[in-house]
This record gives sequence, structure tokens and C-alpha cells, in this order.
Amino acid sequence: MKFFVDTAEIDEIAELNDLGMVDGVTTNPSLILKSGRDILEVTKEICDLVDGPVSAEVVATEADAMITEGRKLAEIAENVTVKLPLTWDGLKACNVLTNEGKMVNVTLCFSANQALLAAKAGATFISPFIGRLDDINLDGMELIEDIRTIYDNFGYETQILAASIRSVNHILDSARIGADVITAPPKVIKAMANHPLTDKGLAQFLADWEKTGQKIV
Repeated sequence: MKFFVDTAEIDEIAELNDLGMVDGVTTNPSLILKSGRDILEVTKEICDLVDGPVSAEVVATEADAMITEGRKLAEIAENVTVKLPLTWDGLKACNVLTNEGKMVNVTLCFSANQALLAAKAGATFISPFIGRLDDINLDGMELIEDIRTIYDNFGYETQILAASIRSVNHILDSARIGADVITAPPKVIKAMANHPLTDKGLAQFLADWEKTGQKIV
């Protein structure tokens, strides 16, 4: 499974990238706002830092304007993935940009029907939003399962990018189902290393080691 980090904060990306934990990055207008940076400037910096796809999102809502913005974003670097909303205009823009050889991430997916349309339009990635479905008492993992089944049934190459990840369990469940990619905030990815029994065992080892009076160096 590929790990994308969902942030526009350079320091957070660099820390995980140094550990080999970053296969790509996703950003959106809200994350750009939080960073306080210019979208073209920060996207270029992220693209220079990581080798994998970096999603940069358009803000237009009409197809022709989306295409124009998408082309502008794609000029930043070869690893830019143009991020488009899953609307009819977004699908039109996806088809055009894909046919031009650009990577496209179709986002804000909440149904398997939407995911099927995105695959037909040639999307590189489809981003089903797990957490936001959970927020309204729907099972986000059922959506991942449905998309996986449909894509496997017909051989679609669009990669399932599980998004709106809120917990380590979301990551585990996505991996079990067979999502190709997850994108999560840095704190959630780092939380995967945590376990109370690890902490307890380490404390016991250190206490016993102290009693030996030894040093390694």
C-alpha cells in the first residue's frame, strides 16, 4: 500500500519522507489556507521534496475553467496530480486532462456510482472520503469494498486512494480491503507506531537494564 501524506506543511512532509514513509502528498484549499502559503510556491516546494504524485486542487467549478487551472498547476512539476471534484464538470475536465497525459485525482467521492464514472473518465486516482461518511452514520469502508469489487470486475486501472482518514483503524481496514493508497494527516500515520504493550515492554526492559549497571557505549 502507498502512503500519501495529507498536508501542505513542509516540515511534516520532510520528517516522514526521510523515513521512507511518503509515496506522495495530497493538498486541498483548506490545507493551503492552513499553511498560509501561496499554492504555486508551496506545491513546487513539495514536488521538489518528494518523488511521488503531489495533488494540487483546482478551485473553479466549470469544466473549461477547471481545465485551464489544471494545466497551470501541471506546469509546476512533472509529479503534480491535478485534483478535481467529482461533479459532471469535474469529470469532463478529468477526461480532457487525462487525454493530455496529466495525472488526475478525482476527489470528494461518496458513492460507487461516482467512482465508476471517474474510472470511465480516465482518473488516475479516485478519492472516496471515509471519515465524512462515518460522520453521517454511513460505513465508509463499505464504499471502499464496493469500488474495489467494481474496479477488479472490469479491470479499471484507476487507483483507490482512501481519503478523509481519521484513525489508524481506517488505515488498517483500507489495507485489508485492498485500497491502493491511503492519504492521512501526519499525526495519524505516526500513531500507527503506538501500542500500550510496546510502551510497557520497553519500560520493563529499561528498568531491568538499569539494574545490570552496564553500558553499551
